Formats: sequence, structure tokens, C-alpha cells
Amino acid sequence: MLKFSNANAKTEALKQVPELAEYLKDKRKIYSLDLLSGHSCPFAEKCLSKAVVQSDGRRKIKDGLKTEFRCFSASQEVQYNNVFNSRKHNFDMLRQAENMDLLLMDSLPKNAGIVRIHVAGDFFSAAYLQAWWLTASENPDILFYAYTKSLPYWDSVVNEMPILDNFVLTASYGGRADSLISELGLRSTTVVYSEAEAEILGLEIDHDDSHAARPSLRNKDFALLIHGTQPKGSNAAVALRALKGKGSYSRKKNKALAID
Repeated sequence: MLKFSNANAKTEALKQVPELAEYLKDKRKIYSLDLLSGHSCPFAEKCLSKAVVQSDGRRKIKDGLKTEFRCFSASQEVQYNNVFNSRKHNFDMLRQAENMDLLLMDSLPKNAGIVRIHVAGDFFSAAYLQAWWLTASENPDILFYAYTKSLPYWDSVVNEMPILDNFVLTASYGGRADSLISELGLRSTTVVYSEAEAEILGLEIDHDDSHAARPSLRNKDFALLIHGTQPKGSNAAVALRALKGKGSYSRKKNKALAID
């Protein structure tokens, strides 16, 4: 069975969004299904980072040649054994599965109301993305949402299928297939280094995943503030210091970000 994770500080805030209340009735909960960061992200570029196991068994972070801001979830996988092992377990099981859709549906928590597909990781193949689409189609009372840089798979799978109200994707800028965002007219998000940058771009900042998850906003672009541990001396690290915590997430902080 796959290991689904409970809501984190950011996704927990979705409980405050009225539009999503129907998915959380009857005490249903928020979960995520996570994979190894970087290793499962075939189109990542500007955010490409991986937790790499060394010969002594310890893990270290390895950034890509074009990394501009480090993937926060890859840093988690270096720091925490249980996080690394859980995500590796999921990634290995899915790659070995004959029917990924059946594995996903069999593993789905019975009380799931909202599922973020990948706090860590991405759609590593077209077949895997199709497996999630099939899972959503068989579970219309559950909301599934995801950020992705695997845009060629979006084009070949999702754009060829009927639109599902409960399956919401966001194209994430910073990958090797960014050109497809404008070509295909995909809803997108951009990582910004400051609130001023988001204002210049004319984008609202999503502090709590409410833009990403809400079906009514599935055609509206938005921004994300830089967050997570960044390489020392990088522009991302300088920007993160200047934000003074605005790019971080906590349960206490997100309680103040309820959507009317």
C-alpha cells in the first residue's frame, strides 16, 4: 500500500475555505501523496534538487546545473529519515505497479476529502498522470489538485480527457517545458522573490493553497513566495532573508489567512 501523509501547515488551511467545505463534510480529511523530490520530476529545472544517498549511507542535497531556488521538500528528505523513506517507498511501489490506478485507489484513505497530489514530487510519466485522472474520475466526491512541471504529460493525457470538476492542475513555471504554458493556455504559478515582484506581474500570492485547490480559480494564474532552505549566497537566499518569514508556513500563521 502507498503511504498518504496527513495535512501539513499549508494544506490544513484549506479547511477555512468555504468553497471547499463540501469536500470536508462528515469529518473527511486532507491528505497528500508524496514522492522523492527531483528523482520523480523529469521536467524540473530551476528548482531541481535531490536528496542523494552517499557511500556512508548519509544523505546530502544535490542541486541541478540550472537550479536557481532549492526545492524545499528535497531539503526535508535530507533532514528526516521517515520523510525520505516514506517518499521512496511510494516512488518505488508506483514504478513497479502493473496498474497504478488500482494501487492509488486501493491506498486512498477511506476518509479522504481533499488530496494534494505531491507536496513532494511530480508526475514522472504519462501513465502515472493518467492513473491519477482515473482515480479522480472514480471518486467525484474527493478533490484532487496538483502543481506540475510535467506539461507534456498534461497535454497528452489531461487535455485528451473530459474535464473533471474535482481534478485541478496548476502549471508551475521553472521547468524545461515552460513554453507549453502559453502555447496550451494553462493556468500557472510563478515563484517570486518578493511581494513587490508579484504586484509587478499582476499576480495574487497564494499563501495557503486556496488558489491552487479551488475549482472556481482553475483558470486564474497566481504567485508563490520563495520558501524553504536556499543555497548560501544565492539570490534566493538573500530574498528569503528579506521576507522575514513571509515565505514560511505554520498552522498559527495560516489561521489568519481564511478566505471569505
